[in-house]
Amino acid sequence: MSDIFREVDEDIRREQVRKLWDRFAPYVIGLAVFIVAVTAGYRGWEYWQDRQAQASGDRFTAAMKLSTDGKHAEAITAFEAIAKDSSGSYPLLARFRIATEKAANNDIAGASADFDAIAADTSQPTEIRNVARLRSAMLAVDTATVADLQSRIGDLAGTGNTWRHAAREILGLASWRTGDYAAARKYFTEITNDQDSPQDMRQRSNLMLALIASHLPPEPVTTTPAAVTPPAPDTSSADDAPAADAAPIQAPATP
Repeated sequence: MSDIFREVDEDIRREQVRKLWDRFAPYVIGLAVFIVAVTAGYRGWEYWQDRQAQASGDRFTAAMKLSTDGKHAEAITAFEAIAKDSSGSYPLLARFRIATEKAANNDIAGASADFDAIAADTSQPTEIRNVARLRSAMLAVDTATVADLQSRIGDLAGTGNTWRHAAREILGLASWRTGDYAAARKYFTEITNDQDSPQDMRQRSNLMLALIASHLPPEPVTTTPAAVTPPAPDTSSADDAPAADAAPIQAPATP
């Protein structure tokens, strides 16, 4: 008797499962197909991205070969094409290389304009923009005024800034060029006193400080005056002092 009830119960469960499947089967199948399609699409996109990056890398290497061979004009053309239609980080790298190639080809104005354009591009990370600011300032160090360079990179020279060493050196060189030896000494002293300054930069700064010393009087040395110790008070009494009018002691007469 119990077997009959068990069979009836199983039949009811199978019927319920069949009804649920008939009701939700299209959704389950659709979801499975969607997951497979999304996964396949993502894998395909990754493959396409890898191929694009590889192709961009090959183009960038070829452009760098032109630069190494001294073909700066051809290299600029190749980098400009990469900046327009390549993928990944290559467009930004190409923009830096275009400016570098112009500087190597003595187009300082064009190179500075390109670096300034990168520095003004708010879509780029802040550190990338700071690098572009420094590169532009380096190109202008022989011609720009100190005030102009201060407006460009003055904030980067502050204590604790990642780029303070390079910014201080640029400002120090510009100050030296314009004859502001006091300002130049200040910047180079900051470099030599900063324990985090690169060793080669500290050596250059020491050399510049030696040159500056011939144009400026030595910096005053601040010394702390030695403490004056007051004399100890005289604690002797009047009775201990010898009498001023005491007769001299005479030796006994010889018989």
